[in-house]
Amino acid sequence: MPNKLPIGNLFNIETTVRSSAEVGALVRAYRKRSTLSQLDLAGLGNTGNRFIVDLESGKPTIQLQKVLDLLDLLGLEAVIRPKASRLP
Repeated sequence: MPNKLPIGNLFNIETTVRSSAEVGALVRAYRKRSTLSQLDLAGLGNTGNRFIVDLESGKPTIQLQKVLDLLDLLGLEAVIRPKASRLP
C-alpha cells in the first residue's frame, strides 16, 4: 500500500493516523530522521528485525505494546481523543 501521508506533515507536532500502514510510515520516517537502520532500532527496542519490518510495512496484527514501546523510543507518543466531528 503506498504511503498516503503528505510528506510535509510527517514532522508536525501532531499527525492523525487511521491505519497500521500510516503508523508504519511514520515510524519509518522518524527512524530514518534519527539515522537509524531497521537493525539499529530493533536492537535498541530489544525486538527482532522482523518486527520492525512488519511494523513499517503496516502489518495490522502487530503487537500493540511493542509498537508503543518503539514509539516511545523514537520520542513519539500515541494520544487517543474523540474525533473533532464527534464533539458536541
